[in-house]
Formats: sequence, structure tokens, C-alpha cells
Amino acid sequence: MNQRPLIIVKVGTGVLTQDDGNLNLEAINALSHHIAHLRQDGYATILVSSGAVGAGVPILELKSYPADISMRQAAAAVGQSHLLQRYQEALTPHGLSVAQILLSSYDLQEETHRERAKNVLTRLLDHDHILPIVNENDVVSLRELTKTDNDMLAATLSGIMKAQTLVLLTSVDGLLDHDQQVIPTVENVAEASAQFAQDSSGKFSIGGMKSKLEAVKIASDQGTQVIIGNGAHPERLRGYLDQSAIGTYFSSVN
Repeated sequence: MNQRPLIIVKVGTGVLTQDDGNLNLEAINALSHHIAHLRQDGYATILVSSGAVGAGVPILELKSYPADISMRQAAAAVGQSHLLQRYQEALTPHGLSVAQILLSSYDLQEETHRERAKNVLTRLLDHDHILPIVNENDVVSLRELTKTDNDMLAATLSGIMKAQTLVLLTSVDGLLDHDQQVIPTVENVAEASAQFAQDSSGKFSIGGMKSKLEAVKIASDQGTQVIIGNGAHPERLRGYLDQSAIGTYFSSVN
């Protein structure tokens, strides 16, 4: 079994898509590049990536993120392979191959499914040249398409896999106060959520800071260090691990 410290990185649709809904290939390439560096530094890494629905929107020639659940699921079905293909193209120069893992909330609640997912991910992490990329199984999922946009999945996985660190990459530098300044550290997640969280989302994404803080609570309660940072600056990933990069750092229970 691989004993390297495990980092889970979650990236949202807003980071991965452009204003017109097309995938932002520059963002995917940059994120892949810096995740590859984490692997070279000796960290095991799982990427939880949104973006399947956003990737499917332009392919289906939709003008905005669909309000209809079945249309969102159709967009996810179309977009998932497109998204993974772009990741593979970005990771190939670094000698990495992707492994696609699609999960629903049920899979992580039902004990047998949860253990099987854990065992598969553990086996994949034993291979240094494989990057597991996890996404919600949007075709059969409802809760995630209406609320959490993979945040809860990443948080739950952090506990199941006993991750050292969970990095939630979003479109801002961290949790912002009322003056739009980054709050560097948070000890009480509930208080921070009540005071500062806004449940806004982008044109092609679902979920805002409120859902992220709900995920932070789950992960930190299980002993995982959580950071919210800016997905437009994946070069900060290394800095998150020693708390030298700008972002919001949340205390874990352990």
C-alpha cells in the first residue's frame, strides 16, 4: 500500500470553463502541470473534477446551464468523455494516465459500495503514473446536480481515504470578508458560514461558498486540513501545503 501523504484537489466548473461555456484548456493544462509536480514531490493525489455538465453545454448547443435536471444529465453524459480527454492530453507530457471514477452520493453512503470505491482508489494510488479523477455520476445523481457540485464528494472522500489535505479550488482567493478581503484562517466554520458565505454560482456551475463551507465542516471534522484557494492560480498548490500561499486555511479536529 502506498504510504505517501494524500492530497485531494477539487476543482469547480467555474474554474474549468470560459464565459461561453467551452472548456478552458489553458486552465486544465496549468492545473494538470502543477498536480504533476505534487506527484513528483512525493504526494499521492486524487483530483475531484467538476466540469462534465459545463463541457456538454456547448456540445449540445445550449446557451446556458440547463435548468432541467434531465438535460443537465444529458449534458454530463456528453461532456464527461470530452473532459477526461482534455485531462489526458494535458497529463501525457508528464507521464501520467488518468483513471476515471464516477460515484454518486449513494455509493459513499452504502457500506459495500464505499469500501469498493476505497479499495479501487487505494490500488490506483499504488501506481505512481496514474491520476484518479473523480466526478459525480451525474447521469444517475440528483442531489449533486441541484446543490453541491462535487464539494461534498471531495469532503467525504477525504475522510474515507484519510487524506492529509483537501484543497477546494474556486474562482476567488479564499473565503472573503465583507470588504472582499481574504480571511486567512478559520477555526469556527459555522460562524464563518453565517457571517460571510454567499450561495452564489456561475453561469455554467452550481454551488457557491456556502456549499464549500458545508464540505469544509465534513472534512475538517474527520481530521483533514482544508484550504479554499483560487483555481486560476494552480501554481499555489505547493504553497498550500506549508500555508505560504494566499488562501483560507481551516483548522482540523485532529
